[in-house]
Amino acid sequence: MLSLPDHWVWDSWIADVGDQYHLFFLKAPRTLKDPRLRHTAASIGHATSADLITWTVHDDALRPAPDAWDDLALWTGSIAHGDDGIWRLYYTALSTDPGYGARDQRIGIAESHDLFEWRRVSDGPHLRPDPRWYETLEDDPSASDTWRDPFVFKDPCGDGWHMLICARAAGAPRLKDAVVGHARSADMRTWQVQPPLTSPAGFGQLEVPEVRIVDTQPVLLFTCHPDEQSREQLARFGSHSTWYALAASLTGPWDITEARPFTGEPQLFAASLVQLRDGSWALLGFRNEEPDGVGSFEILDPIPVSLEHGELRLA
Repeated sequence: MLSLPDHWVWDSWIADVGDQYHLFFLKAPRTLKDPRLRHTAASIGHATSADLITWTVHDDALRPAPDAWDDLALWTGSIAHGDDGIWRLYYTALSTDPGYGARDQRIGIAESHDLFEWRRVSDGPHLRPDPRWYETLEDDPSASDTWRDPFVFKDPCGDGWHMLICARAAGAPRLKDAVVGHARSADMRTWQVQPPLTSPAGFGQLEVPEVRIVDTQPVLLFTCHPDEQSREQLARFGSHSTWYALAASLTGPWDITEARPFTGEPQLFAASLVQLRDGSWALLGFRNEEPDGVGSFEILDPIPVSLEHGELRLA
């Protein structure tokens, strides 16, 4: 378990280098007192482990940059290793300018040769929502309050790279408007926004989307807090936060109406599918008890899972 006495820890993601897992996670000081304030005070921490249980904490990977486009807070992202040997950290950022705060979510890129020292690639965000497909702010069509959690992976046929994004469909009804946004790149730096990979269903957010191949089966994993689910969705499945869907390819098509909850830990949030050294799989995330209460905000020990007859269950 990763728990920091002076900081809340929540969303996290993994870079696996073979002998070590590198965990990158959101953190904010407990001196804020109210955990709801953590979102505009977040930076990206870094820890390593050989077993996903015992962690060595290192200096932060990335913090908000004063007087820059990402000067307010840094949110969830992913790590990808390029063919050029460079690690790239794709992250969500908030800015104090033009004053939208969390309503203006932007995506940035930093690069590293060793996963410890990171350098921002540019002086501005790398892609913005296209209002043809994605919901934007009424007072600024270049910004959105749901444009975050970039997950980058290599095209399975070798045709460049894909980015999944937590987004909302333009014009769809609230709590039924969440989609997996999509962008493509040939070089991991320059990205072109594409139409979403899913259609709206019973979700208001598809947070931290990621794709993995588990026992030859492509799996889309995402998070949606019960407060962000439609009444029909809650009536059908009950209160769960971690969800998955199956498809024939890592690029879909993904049918979110066929998504199912992971029932083994109903409050598991921002979970990642991580392959263990023996080839089995586990979920790694934190337990979100908001809004009824707040937990200690720590990364749980890995939860062993398996995919059996199309169902993701406790192993």
